Amino acid sequence: MSDIALGLWSFPVLLALIFLRIPIGFAMMAVGAAGTYLVSGTTMMTLASLKTLTFGTFSNYALSIIPLFLLMGQLAMLSGMSRALFKAAEAWLGHLRGGLAMSAIGASAGFGAICGSSLATAATMGQVALPELKAAGYSGRMATGTLAAGGTLGILIPPSVALVIYAILAEQNIAKLFMAALIPGILAAIGYMITISVVMRMRNEPGRLLDKLPVAERFRALIPVWPVITIFAVVVGGIYAGIFTPTEAAAVGAAGTAIAAVATRQLTLRRMVEACLTTARGTGMIFIIILGAGMFNSFLALTLLPQTAALWVADQGFSPWTVMIAVLVIYLVLGCVMDSLSMILLTVPIFFPLMVTLDFGMTADDFGLWFGILVLTIVEVGLITPPVGMNLFVINSMDRQTPILQTFGGAFPFVVADLIRIAFLTAAAPVTLALVWLFY
Repeated sequence: MSDIALGLWSFPVLLALIFLRIPIGFAMMAVGAAGTYLVSGTTMMTLASLKTLTFGTFSNYALSIIPLFLLMGQLAMLSGMSRALFKAAEAWLGHLRGGLAMSAIGASAGFGAICGSSLATAATMGQVALPELKAAGYSGRMATGTLAAGGTLGILIPPSVALVIYAILAEQNIAKLFMAALIPGILAAIGYMITISVVMRMRNEPGRLLDKLPVAERFRALIPVWPVITIFAVVVGGIYAGIFTPTEAAAVGAAGTAIAAVATRQLTLRRMVEACLTTARGTGMIFIIILGAGMFNSFLALTLLPQTAALWVADQGFSPWTVMIAVLVIYLVLGCVMDSLSMILLTVPIFFPLMVTLDFGMTADDFGLWFGILVLTIVEVGLITPPVGMNLFVINSMDRQTPILQTFGGAFPFVVADLIRIAFLTAAAPVTLALVWLFY
C-alpha cells in the first residue's frame, strides 16, 4: 500500500476508533504512531517523533494561555456573575415575546466574554436560566434548545480557547483574531434572539411575559454586572491597546475574576481548590488532544497527503469559492461526529496550507483571520447538532423531563440561523475584518 493510500485510510480508521468511544486524543495518537511505523518501517522513528513532538509542543509559551483562560472561566462560574448577567438581560428584554429566552442568550454572550469555553457557558447558564424559563412556562424543547445554542457563544465571543488553538496552528496574531471575532459574535447573539422571536410566533410557544420596567430600574439592573464589564474591558481592551500580550491578559483576567469572586463572597478555599483541579483536568484533556493531533498530523506529513491534495486541487482548476464551500461542508459533516477542539486540531494543519494558496482577493494575513472565524463559526454548529452535540447533552442532563429528541428539535432553528450567518460571513469578508482594518 502506498503512503498516500495509508494517509487516506487513516481517516476512516480514526473515525472507527472514535465511534468505539476511545478518547479522541488517544485515538489520534494511536493512528499517528501506527501510521508512522508503517511509513518508516521502524519503531525508532515513531519513538523519536514522540519524544521531540512532546517537547516541541508543550514548550510553546503560547499554550500557557489555555489553563489561564480555563481558570478564568471556572472562577467566573463561582462568582455569581452568570445570575447577575441574566437578571440584567431580563430587565431589558423580559417584557418581549420570548424575552426570557432572549435574556438567556444575552447573558450567555456576556458570560462568554469572560469564559472562553462553550461547555462551561452552557452549564453555568443552564443552572441559572433553566429553572427561570421552566417557571415562566417555556416548553422543555424551547428552553433546552435556547440554552444549548447560547452556550456556543462561549467559544465565539473573545476571549476564546478555540481561537487561541487556531492562532497557534495557523501562526496568526491572537489579538487580531479576537478583534475579528467580535462582530461575528455579536451577530450570532442577535441572530439567536431573532430566531427566538420567530420560533415563538411560528410554533405558538408558551412563555409568560414580564412587566416592562422603568428605564431607571433597567439601568439599575446593570450595576451588578460591573465586574464582567471591567474584566472584559481590561482583558480584551488591554490586548487591543498593546498593554498586555494575550498570555499576560489571561493572567490578569484570571486574577481579576478571582478578586470579583472574593468580593461577592463566593470564593472559599474549597471552591478555589475545586476550580484549580477542574482547570487542571480540562488542561490535561486539551493537551492530550493537542499531542494526539500533532502525532497524527506528523504521520500525514510523512505520507505527503496534504501536499498531494493541494496539488490535486490546483490541477483540477476549481475556483477558490468552490473549494471554500467544499471545506465548509466537510466541517459541517465532521461536526456531527467530532468535538470542536478535535476538529480544529485535526483539520487546520491540513486545510489551511491548501486554502492559503488560493486567491480570494485579500492578503495572506487577512485570509488567515477570515478563514479562522469561518472555521470557528461552523465548528460552533457542531456543538448543537446530533449525535455528538455536547451542548445538547449538557443542557438536557439538567432537565430530565425533556427527551433528548425534543432538545434536538429545539436547537434546530438555531442551526438554521447559524448556517445563514455562515453564508453571510463567507460572502461578506469585510464584516469580519472591519475592526482589524480600522485599528491595525
